[in-house]
Amino acid sequence: MGAATAWWLARRGQDVTLLEQFEPGHVRGSSHGGSRIFRLAYPDPFWIDLARAAREDWRELEAETGDELLVLTGSVDHGDPAVVDGIAAALDARRARHDRLEPMAATDRWPGMRFDGPVLHQPDGGRIAADRAWSAMCDRVRALGGTTRWRTPARAVEVIGDRARVATDDETYDARVAVVAAGAWLADLVGETVPLPPLVVTQESAFHFAPRDDTLWPSFIHHRDGARYGLETPGEGVKVAEHHTGPPVTADTRDFVVDAAARDRVVAFVQSWLPGLEPAPVSEVTCLYTSTATEDFVLDRVGPIVVASPCSGHGFKFAPTIGRLVADLVTGAAPVPRFALAEARS
Repeated sequence: MGAATAWWLARRGQDVTLLEQFEPGHVRGSSHGGSRIFRLAYPDPFWIDLARAAREDWRELEAETGDELLVLTGSVDHGDPAVVDGIAAALDARRARHDRLEPMAATDRWPGMRFDGPVLHQPDGGRIAADRAWSAMCDRVRALGGTTRWRTPARAVEVIGDRARVATDDETYDARVAVVAAGAWLADLVGETVPLPPLVVTQESAFHFAPRDDTLWPSFIHHRDGARYGLETPGEGVKVAEHHTGPPVTADTRDFVVDAAARDRVVAFVQSWLPGLEPAPVSEVTCLYTSTATEDFVLDRVGPIVVASPCSGHGFKFAPTIGRLVADLVTGAAPVPRFALAEARS
């Protein structure tokens, strides 16, 4: 979210410096790795509108960089009929394309997956090349005259009069506005300056499995006893994980150890529902979720401080649009009405 905001601000001719406390591509937060799901299939029309806007903004970033970052493979939701019906109703309300399939027809279409219950296909879903995406944003910031500084942690963010002061180990920045998109470090950095809702940081585990053949995989979510999701990560296999099951941690004390119980559950899920995958993980990784109770995001401005975090484990797909909206908070542009995001882009 910080890189996306810096990109939009640099595009608007603002003098912008992007500070990152670790090295490029680090694995300590929530943005590393080769892929993230992109989907319109939400049960709330607000998120459908936001995803539509994000799709256009990803295409805008692709046009600037010449790099394909969003690949539309389609998305599949199946399992609990009530959940699938709720998603279908929201898509209907927004006149978003989708089709319903019976389990046998879905298996014929995606032979690497097994289905039991209603299946919803939404053709605008897919995957984002996560590591290339944030790298592309940082490249554009520099190309547009901005500055990126790695291994430069912000030690303090303060309000001095009507300006923001950001202190690092080497220097202090005086700025008209400071945007804080610090994820799991947010509360420690600005919790005494900006009112924040309760935030929970968890360490989630994800696994890659080798496909048995070269069948194309959609992104998918299986809604049963919680949610398990998957998507292809080219060169790594098919990523499969649970949503919001990791243990509570803090950003600085997490242990990076994959949850063995989560591994057992995901392997059992693959064995039962994904016959197109070899059931032994070929790689595994942990990442951080920083979540609100409602899974909404925190986007707010208090004086010269703008907060753009956390994203509750589902925010990456919206990054370029969140960056645009946060840039509006910085420059004072008129806010976009809650349910008019997609229409405002057309």
